[in-house]
Amino acid sequence: MVEVFPRFDLTGKVALVTGAARGLGRSISLALANAGADVALGVRVEGTGEDIADEIEAMGRRALEVPMDVLSLTQISAAIDTVRSGMGSIDILVNNAGLGPENPAEDVTEEDFDLTFDVNVKGLFFASQAAARVMSDKGGRIVNMSSQAGLVALPTEAIYCASKAAVSHLTRCLAVEWGRLGINVNAIAPTFIRTPGTEAALSDPEFHDDVIERIAALHRVGEPVDVTGAVVYLCSPASSLVTGTTLVVDGGWTVR
Repeated sequence: MVEVFPRFDLTGKVALVTGAARGLGRSISLALANAGADVALGVRVEGTGEDIADEIEAMGRRALEVPMDVLSLTQISAAIDTVRSGMGSIDILVNNAGLGPENPAEDVTEEDFDLTFDVNVKGLFFASQAAARVMSDKGGRIVNMSSQAGLVALPTEAIYCASKAAVSHLTRCLAVEWGRLGINVNAIAPTFIRTPGTEAALSDPEFHDDVIERIAALHRVGEPVDVTGAVVYLCSPASSLVTGTTLVVDGGWTVR
């Protein structure tokens, strides 16, 4: 019997990352390219992905920036068509775009509520739907960015928490429905990760110390590579039997 070893190589695959211009989206895009994938960069503001595209091309991979504001179903559809025509296919979709305005529950406005769910859930769903239609003849991988906030309650983030819980359950539903198409659908639920978006909060010593204490097992703030490793795994052949799961990358926060 010939032993089969796990493969994490993404050579020949085309990935589309939403919210690719900064933070985790940037790191995810570069990690996928490092693993061998060509990468389409979904950005809300045109031109903000050019430096990332240069870095990807310097690795010997193809890169393509596409306007993709997930609040616009028209832009979602156009971005999918552009990636398919410009890069030949879509094998991987990483739904990274997201937001979470902080607000005590009693002060949440309808605008806050709608914006959070429109980006984190509605946009994610319709991007997945459009990508799945392209993947349906050959299979593919969809990775959704959920959050530990979908598993625990965080003060002043009730709507964000609810939206990320919805992402995790939607992931399960899509995995069950699209498994027949050969599409694996999974989610990742990170803790606080050191990015430009969390820099202000983590620079507060009291907040930083509270985060460190709550990350019970490892007592350190997450780094982008902690998340990108999980993304590459879920996009790779090594995870071929994994679908419908939310992989928690939280250093032990949610086990307390």
